[in-house]
Amino acid sequence: MEVKITEPPLTTQFLTTLTFLILISQLHQISCSTPQDNNSTSFIIKSCKTTTYPSLCIKTLIPYASAVKANPLKLCTAALKAAIQGTKNCSAAVSKLSKQKGISQREAGTIKECIGDLKDAVSELKQTATAMSHLRGDDRELQWANAKTYGSAAITDADTCVDDVLEEKVNPAVKKMIRSCVAGVEKLMSNALALINHLY
Repeated sequence: MEVKITEPPLTTQFLTTLTFLILISQLHQISCSTPQDNNSTSFIIKSCKTTTYPSLCIKTLIPYASAVKANPLKLCTAALKAAIQGTKNCSAAVSKLSKQKGISQREAGTIKECIGDLKDAVSELKQTATAMSHLRGDDRELQWANAKTYGSAAITDADTCVDDVLEEKVNPAVKKMIRSCVAGVEKLMSNALALINHLY
């Protein structure tokens, strides 16, 4: 007989884990940055206006202001770094779900497929970053096209993760948590891709 899980304990535990991981990521970003100057901050704010989620873009990238300065390529790199870290954090949080007591074998299998999709997304974001690092070469246009292709593929994989969960008989609380988690990283990916698209 399949054991049902209750929403409150699972929700509380998951949100606690997710919040902790996000805080660690934010602290890491802040610790890696030095005091920002007004020109760098203004550049980031102006650049983020071209993204789908400008407020999130500004909040995410301001900690990198000193490293970015007014360099569009460095800004894209910082946005990709944030997206990669956010996707890793989401994958780790979702992984915790598959190990919760009360999760059926079928649910655990679906969650693991989602984790696989998120890991693929991380890999594609890293490939995006690699392509961006070669933009100073003679094949700049090709590398730029590759970066956009890999970035789009990462978003597709994140979508697949959510679709897999929604299509299967998974506890509603688990579905809600995964959708919320993945939606957050998709916004980071979307912002990074928008900055890349506006690079030239």
